[in-house]
Amino acid sequence: MARGKIQMKRIENPVHRQVTFCKRRAGLLKKAKELSVLCDAEIGVIIFSAHGKIFEQASKGAMQGLIERYMKNNRGTQAEQVVKDKEVVDLKDEISKLKLEIDVLQKGIRFIFGGGNDSMTLDEMNVLEKHLELWMCHVRSAKMDIMFQEIQLLKNKEEILKAANEYLQYKMNEQYGIDSIAPMLTDIEYPLMTNNQFPLTIQNEIYQF
Repeated sequence: MARGKIQMKRIENPVHRQVTFCKRRAGLLKKAKELSVLCDAEIGVIIFSAHGKIFEQASKGAMQGLIERYMKNNRGTQAEQVVKDKEVVDLKDEISKLKLEIDVLQKGIRFIFGGGNDSMTLDEMNVLEKHLELWMCHVRSAKMDIMFQEIQLLKNKEEILKAANEYLQYKMNEQYGIDSIAPMLTDIEYPLMTNNQFPLTIQNEIYQF
């Protein structure tokens, strides 16, 4: 005959309750010992009876060693949980502040461009002013970076042109004994070749920049 299912509730009869406690306590300790042997696990079981009597079993070593190990690991876990909880709280606060700031900025943009009928408080005006000043600093910084890059590019082109001019003067002086380009262009007549071209040729690479 199948064993009936026992309803999980407090046994009212004190005699039956004590008998059940002894049987189940012995079974629990036996199962803990078997689990320790079969799986090479460290198990500690502590049982307090209804009358305050303590029963304990440690699979390896003393119960005190298991308790100290548990407390050590538990403190680390609790510390990690505290840090995580603090990070979550900080993130929620940061999100709330950002949402409030976004609302104020959106309201300020509508106020600046004349959209909407919302009026702004003095605190909201101060927040908007602070962000406008910050944006202006970013714009000025970006503008200065672009201007610096353009100036640097012009300096590079100037250096290339100077090098090209020096090369031309060197070739003029080498072929015609002329120290500058200007007299060459005004006072000297150059002989023409049969293809109506000047005999002077200059490398195209110096003009590439």
